[in-house]
This record gives sequence, structure tokens and C-alpha cells, in this order.
Amino acid sequence: MHLEVLGRCFTKAVPRAPTTQRPCSHPTPTVYRRRRLVGLIVLVVLALLLILVFRSCGGGSESTPLGSTDALSEPQDAEPVELTLAFSGDLLMHSPVFERALELGNGKGYDFAPLFEQVRPYVADADLAFCHVETPMTPGPPSGYPLFNTPPELAQGIATTGWDACSTASNHTLDQGEEGIAETLRSLDNAGVRHTGSATSARQAQEPLILESGGAQVAFLAYASDTNGIPVPRPYSVNLFDRDRIAADALQAREEGADAVIVNLHWASEIAPEYVTEPNEAQRALVRELAEVPAITAIVGQGPHVVQPIREVAGKTVVFSEGNLISNQGADTGLAAASQDGYIALLNLVIDRDGARITNARYVPTWVDHLDYQVLPAGAALESGGADATALRASYERTVGVVGSGVATPEPASVSK
Repeated sequence: MHLEVLGRCFTKAVPRAPTTQRPCSHPTPTVYRRRRLVGLIVLVVLALLLILVFRSCGGGSESTPLGSTDALSEPQDAEPVELTLAFSGDLLMHSPVFERALELGNGKGYDFAPLFEQVRPYVADADLAFCHVETPMTPGPPSGYPLFNTPPELAQGIATTGWDACSTASNHTLDQGEEGIAETLRSLDNAGVRHTGSATSARQAQEPLILESGGAQVAFLAYASDTNGIPVPRPYSVNLFDRDRIAADALQAREEGADAVIVNLHWASEIAPEYVTEPNEAQRALVRELAEVPAITAIVGQGPHVVQPIREVAGKTVVFSEGNLISNQGADTGLAAASQDGYIALLNLVIDRDGARITNARYVPTWVDHLDYQVLPAGAALESGGADATALRASYERTVGVVGSGVATPEPASVSK
């Protein structure tokens, strides 16, 4: 850096002998003021340069961990906010399920809402309720496994039941290609249901889903482990598992105003074997990594088609799998009896000066009656005599046997023998 010397010595011309040179006079008061101003400017510039160098070197401290919330604003002095969040498992629309919806629509259309009527209070009474749309919805001919296509009327059934938002990231997201993604999102938009996990543009994929309730902002982020081998057409088509990407997305959501961040993980067969009720090491490893991310509040999941436990990992509540909410899977189709079971997780979220955390977890064991494909709250239906008592009791006991009553408690707490 070159500092130009200002305030050179100037002399006033006076008559003098040709051989006599007058020495430079002392600086005037004006020159002194100029020099002081220049010195001040130089000091300010040097100070700014030092600050920039200090910051670029990390301020002499370790770099901020990925997903850290250290740079976010401190919680404001305000009354604590308490919310109940509801999460349910796969909406897996096999042919018998959508055929039953067609019967309920008198053959003129598909009416899915009656299938969820018995569990509607648990969904609608929550402050925010989240579902998982396993299969694409398009106006084309409906189809079941292995390449699903569900009637778009399912979106209206979702809205009628009371779900506020749904994950659309699953191993079946690409069953109907890019058009299937576009039609699915269009159907949900038309029904007024928010969504996350798949997208039709990079911009849409980069916008975190944040919902408001009770003055609090809750982000819901969704990811799938794989797409059953179907090539992903665009980087943004479906969110796939990536620890660093999930952590960065969670931090972005917090920076954009979310008070809490819920991450939804859909485990498919490439990472979690189907019909296994205990999380495997691959599941546990990813959950451990994500639970250490400060920006993430809780983790929920589904995918193995059976229920898995609710646990505490690094102080965070983790719902490993809610199982199937509705499907045609079960012992009568040659599959595990537990694939007819599921649960609705009810998490109590508290947001106050100390941040956001889950303070209580409950769950409602559910069972799909294959006579009419109604989703029943197993315990309540058993007490009211609403279906096969033996099947309901067995389902309730299977689910509670896996999830337990430690970290989370079942509703009802027990059923009569």
C-alpha cells in the first residue's frame, strides 16, 4: 500500500537576492489539520483491513459445524408456544384400496375420505398434521404394485381428513416419471395441502416448507433413500438421503425463520429391509448423524411397511417408522401380519427461550380392516366393538410390543382382555 504524502511545503514568493534561497517555513494550522485528518483516515483503513483479515481466518476459532445454529438470532422474550404435531405412515394405494374408494364414490369418482374417518380426530385435532404420500397421483388409469398410479381424488381425501402437509419423497415417487411428480403436486395444491420431498424445478426444491401455527414456524423436510432403481431425471426431482444436504437444508430453514425443523426419512429396501421391526445399523447411523445437527428438532420416518420404535437419540425424539397407515398388505395377502398395523405419532413441541424440543411423545396404534379398508384406531375400536376384536387386540399388542411405553406412550394406555 502506498500512502501519498500530502501537505507539501508551499512558500509565498517574496523579493530576494538571486543567490539567496529561503528555507521552507513551518506548517500552517491548516496544514496541521490536513495531516491529522489524513492520519485518522489511514488508521480507519488499517483497522478495517485487520477486521477483514481476522474474519477471513475464522476469527482465531474453529469453523462452525455444518447445520450449526450459532449464527441464528437468539430466542426472543415471548410466551412459550406448545404445539401437537401428528405424523402418520404410508398411504400405500394398492388396487383394492382405490377400488373401495370408487365404490364409496358410487362408481362416478373416488372418495377416499371415509377410509380415514375413524382416525380423523387424531389428525384434525393436532395443531399441525403430516402425512406420507407413497404413490404418485395422475389422471391416467389407476394401477397398483409395482408401478403405482393413484387417482388424484386422494388429495381431497387428505385435505378432508385434516392433514396440513405431506411428504412426497418415496421409492415410488418416480413410478409415473416427471409427469407423475407434476400431477401429484398439482393435485395437492388444488386440494390446499402443502408438500415437500419432490419438485418440478430447482427453485421449488430449494424452498424449505415452513408452516405457521400458534405464532410458531415449523419446517418439514422430506427425503427418500432410493427410487427402486428408476433413474432420477433431474437433480431436483426427488430429495434423496445425503447427510450434508439434509443438515444444510435444516440450517437454511432455520435461517429463513423456522423455530423448529422436522426431518422425514422414507426408508426403502436399499437401506432398510421390509417387514423388519427393529432399525438396522444403516438407519441408526444416519439418525445418529442427523440428531447431532443443532438445527434439527426431531426425526420421523416410514417405509419398511411395519412399525418401528420411537426412541431418544442425542436428546432428539426419533420416530423410526409409523408403518403403513393404509394398504392391502397383511397376513391375508401372504405378507407379515404386522404390515396391517401402523400408528399415528403425536409429538408435543415446545418453543421457548431455550429453543425448540419435543417434551412428550404419544402414539395411536392403527389397523386396516380389509373388509372395507377403513383405518381404525386399534385400542378405541376394540373398546367400542367396531371390528374383529381378536384382530384388533393382536394388532394393538404387536404395535405396543415394538414401540413400548417408555419414550412414548400408547393411546389408550392398555386394552381390556
